[in-house]
Amino acid sequence: MRSMPRNDPRQYDDLAAEWWRPAGTFALLHWLAAARAALVPPAATPGRVLVDAGCGGGLLAPHLRGKGYRHIGVDLRRTGLAQAVPHGVTAINGDVTALPLRAGGADVVVAGEILEHVPDLPGTVAELCRVLRPGGLVVLDTLNDTGLSRLITVTLGERLGLAPPGLHDPALFVRPGRLVAEFARHGVTLRVRGVRPSLTGLFRWLVLRRPAHGRRIVPVPSTAVLYQGVGTKIRGIEGRDHA
Repeated sequence: MRSMPRNDPRQYDDLAAEWWRPAGTFALLHWLAAARAALVPPAATPGRVLVDAGCGGGLLAPHLRGKGYRHIGVDLRRTGLAQAVPHGVTAINGDVTALPLRAGGADVVVAGEILEHVPDLPGTVAELCRVLRPGGLVVLDTLNDTGLSRLITVTLGERLGLAPPGLHDPALFVRPGRLVAEFARHGVTLRVRGVRPSLTGLFRWLVLRRPAHGRRIVPVPSTAVLYQGVGTKIRGIEGRDHA
């Protein structure tokens, strides 16, 4: 892979072939996608809109089948979007800090493994909330800004193959308290809980190089490394609209 600065989005172009390889580089992202989807209830009526911010290759799509949503994926890299389309994702090339979507048009907004990559966290949260309708649901997961998180995901994680080298910039990791406060500014009450990969899943992937089976992401008491968030928008916000 080309030498690039940490968190350079062009890395995903070089890793495009990994999106759908079952035990490949992005295996952990598949597990997290399944865990996110488990937090999304079936649509109240068919055709409700779910916006997948930073959708990558569309890994959430298989886990949403049968839930009745129109799955709209927004991503900065066209290489990922090209792989999301065959899985039923309506692909839109765009930046999560300026979503090219109208205000209040989404029933569900999902932000999986993207918030620890954005230089402008307040702007990104504002956009996620802007496109979410009042009463709508937001589902997310991200990495905590702690020494333990940096050790596991960057120092050890890159050596062990948990993440490609340079994919994360730990300076962008997000403490839960900060994230809860940012969402609250836009009328979204966010609840968080800690999660981690299952030990058996990690063993099968890292040691046996085989796909993990069963429940691969499990809840834990601590949010020190990886955590999920679920929230509901209780009021509207003002903001710019997009076509």
